[in-house]
Amino acid sequence: MTKKRILLIVGAVVVALALLVGVFVGGIILFTLYSFGTSDAAVTAKEFLRNNDQLTQDIGDVRDFGTFVSGNVSVKNGNGTATLGLKVFGEKKTVNSTVELVYASGRPWRVTSASYRDEAGKTVDLLNPYESHLLPPQWSVV
Repeated sequence: MTKKRILLIVGAVVVALALLVGVFVGGIILFTLYSFGTSDAAVTAKEFLRNNDQLTQDIGDVRDFGTFVSGNVSVKNGNGTATLGLKVFGEKKTVNSTVELVYASGRPWRVTSASYRDEAGKTVDLLNPYESHLLPPQWSVV
């Protein structure tokens, strides 16, 4: 075998291994993002946004959400917090929203804060804690 042929074989093996590792790592990342987007916290946040009168008034009926949900979820000793970023597609326009939730002692996730950024970059609050009595129990502020 010539030196050139050996380098070609070694290079092909290195590229194949890099591709294999890339596909494996990419699969793990996509699975994690998908799992995050279908978590109880994400489902609660999506339900809240879909039924929020202020958001519906501003962007029209919510048609769908972005594929991936960003943010973080932390659960420790039966209590948890979550801050989720979701892209919301409405009839009139699309906005990026942020929903904060809490979880306590096995009870369902509860929305504590929700907002979105309008086209001018201004933050529009979607949850007024002083009007929490108007919310269904699963969305009430704790």
